[in-house]
Amino acid sequence: MILWLIGISGAGKTTIGRRLETYLNEKGIRNYLLDGDEVRDLFDRDLGYSDADREANIKRIMLGAYLLDRTGTFGIICNIGPLEHLRALARRKIPGYHEIYLKKDLQISMKNDVKGVYQANLGKTQIVGLDASFDEPKHPDLVLEVDQMTEEETFQAVIDYIEHLPSTESGL
Repeated sequence: MILWLIGISGAGKTTIGRRLETYLNEKGIRNYLLDGDEVRDLFDRDLGYSDADREANIKRIMLGAYLLDRTGTFGIICNIGPLEHLRALARRKIPGYHEIYLKKDLQISMKNDVKGVYQANLGKTQIVGLDASFDEPKHPDLVLEVDQMTEEETFQAVIDYIEHLPSTESGL
């Protein structure tokens, strides 16, 4: 199973992903969390933040997700995933693909700026949701309005989603 957490910077993708990783580890389920920043680091940040570079990085992440799915590893993918055509491609190519949209208001993300992404990059590079596009998901498996939920409620909603899938799909 591949659980791809999408949403703008500051939506809580990595936070929820790390909690899910701990949860799965406690249950003895083989898993791997693949974060978009980790992929950039692996390739010595050879890609910038242009549309073409973002697309290339997402395709690298998709390959990782595909391989995790093929090996029976529960993949937790934490990536903005701004482009609908690439999410559709992932859905077509990765049999175990599940998309969870952590929907976050841009103004709240900018105000909170947990990782300093907005402050550090404003005016220097394109920021998804601000001056780089974020396509509203057309077919997410679950949408969570994270501004109206606590971290615990968001995490529990993800767990509830997974636990209601057939065990052959989720591995639980």
